[in-house]
Amino acid sequence: MSTTVGPEIERLISLLAKLPGLGPRSARRAALALIKKRDTVMDPLVSALADVSARITTCEICYNVDSQNPCHICAAPGRDQTKICVVQDVGDLWALERAGAFRGTYHVLGGSLSALDGVRPEDLNIAPLIARSGRGDITEVILAMNATIDGQTTAHYITDKLAGSDVSVSRLAHGVPVGGELDYLDDGTLSAAMRSRRPF
Repeated sequence: MSTTVGPEIERLISLLAKLPGLGPRSARRAALALIKKRDTVMDPLVSALADVSARITTCEICYNVDSQNPCHICAAPGRDQTKICVVQDVGDLWALERAGAFRGTYHVLGGSLSALDGVRPEDLNIAPLIARSGRGDITEVILAMNATIDGQTTAHYITDKLAGSDVSVSRLAHGVPVGGELDYLDDGTLSAAMRSRRPF
């Protein structure tokens, strides 16, 4: 960017451009919108970001991110503690919660196995999942992996690790399109996929 703006605004635009879905042009538009609505948008946003940054933590049970530990989902009364829905990332957990499709607990892996990217089982939260599943009160593990090669590889790996246990392993129905990612699906598709899950 040229010297039409000061370094502070350039830095704001540069940081906004790092967010998913925002390129340089979108970042400039977002920065301008924030500047124009400084009192009603920018200042509250700065306060919210500082608050989240100070309070954010990772749940010691499911690896969700929240402002409390255990997270609000793990601590909520009335959730079905016998079922664990395994997701790759927190965005997938939020998508399922938004759809209202599941009332059990979750487990966030933190990604998927990938030989190309060098992501190994020990790089993910797989060992804690296997430990949780062996507690005795867990009856079903639902694999809500993205319908990608890496997602399915991860699902097969977890299924092999749970083989021989008393835990039922299921996966989302194929209403989730191949190559699709949970965070981009509509609520109806997610709800139907959860209802139509079957053994894996």
